[in-house]
Amino acid sequence: MSASFPSLRLRRLRRTETLRDLVRETQISTDDLIHPLFIDEGIDEPHAIPTMPGLVRLPERQLAEQIRQLARDGLKAVMLFGISHHKDAIGSDTWKQDGLVARMVRTAKQAAPEMIVIPDLCFCEYTDHGHCGVVDDGEVNNDATLANLGKQAVVAAQAGAEMVAPSGMMDGQVQAIRVALDAAGFQHVAIMAYASKFTSALYGPFRVAADCGLKGNRAGYQLDPMNQRAALLEARLDEAEGADFLMVKPGLPYLDVLSKIREVSLLPVATYQVGGEYAMIKFAAQSGAINERQTVLETLGAFKRAGADVIVTYFAHDVARWLNTSTDSAGL
Repeated sequence: MSASFPSLRLRRLRRTETLRDLVRETQISTDDLIHPLFIDEGIDEPHAIPTMPGLVRLPERQLAEQIRQLARDGLKAVMLFGISHHKDAIGSDTWKQDGLVARMVRTAKQAAPEMIVIPDLCFCEYTDHGHCGVVDDGEVNNDATLANLGKQAVVAAQAGAEMVAPSGMMDGQVQAIRVALDAAGFQHVAIMAYASKFTSALYGPFRVAADCGLKGNRAGYQLDPMNQRAALLEARLDEAEGADFLMVKPGLPYLDVLSKIREVSLLPVATYQVGGEYAMIKFAAQSGAINERQTVLETLGAFKRAGADVIVTYFAHDVARWLNTSTDSAGL
């Protein structure tokens, strides 16, 4: 052996699974995960989502049992998306005391009081035009939408939500919701702001799942995928308005944004592994091109390395079950 051979052999700590576990820098656990659910008020049996294999639109009457199962498997937070059959031009069902948003939250909290229940605050699933707010002369009216978001947030809080997640990318939405919640006595309810939400091609599977397609697009209010500085400015503004979490959506294509926000903010940071990311992994795994479990855990690790404290992912229940049956937290 040459005397000049490096004294540090990095492979020493990779020789056995136990050594690899000992020095693993990034761990995945159910504490990191939020599971999104699609709840359809108009069906009696689960409907498979063709663009998202393995996922379903859940009948409202089955929500309680689904929440209890997720809790039994170790998950601690869910994000709720409603598929409404009572749509109108402004999404008014979302701020009714007996509307779908209120019913979903109430049911979930009653089923598992310890579960963190986070309703998505938006209007695309509840409007007959599919946009994320009030539409005037073909454009979303930002300020009129803010008033409705405040009403939606208060109804969700009254139903038991500990956190709300505004996703419409309206200017000033965090401040409007914070003011409305505080005025109604819900100072303790947190806001997970979709702070940097991009106009992404990867939302297609979600739109099928949530029945929120539309003519046109949402480019007028969601971020340009090519703009990093604008994303950082959006996050900075949401933090100043009172956000408790900052979210980046989608996940893998925007790790640079996630990392930059982590560098400049002390708030908890979330990322959303969206429907297109889920579908790409699922369809590739079904074809035999990749190993699903390894790929899922590798992507979750990438989010955590980039700075995410919390990950919203449709794989959350699968990961919980994998971790319950394995001593290898990375699965690699």
